[in-house]
Amino acid sequence: MTEKKGNTTKQWIDPDDAPEWTDEVFEIAEFRRGDQVIRPASGTLKRGRPKSTHPKVLVSLRLDSEVVERFRASGPGWQSRINEALKKAAPV
Repeated sequence: MTEKKGNTTKQWIDPDDAPEWTDEVFEIAEFRRGDQVIRPASGTLKRGRPKSTHPKVLVSLRLDSEVVERFRASGPGWQSRINEALKKAAPV
């Protein structure tokens, strides 16, 4: 028996949905004429969330299962609530 495959065609993206080019983008962009580079790119655009002044540190921590279950039962954001509880227990 043959397996049914879902739609494998890529979704079309309207080029009009692309963000507008600002003066900053033009200043750092690479210019080409055909295959010839007229001016190489002079930088990159930073996207996403800005860097935090106090970034969090990834640690491995063993907690009692009852503690984890209690925080998880309180819904999304349970890890942040554990962080707040630890801040209260060990003030800086």
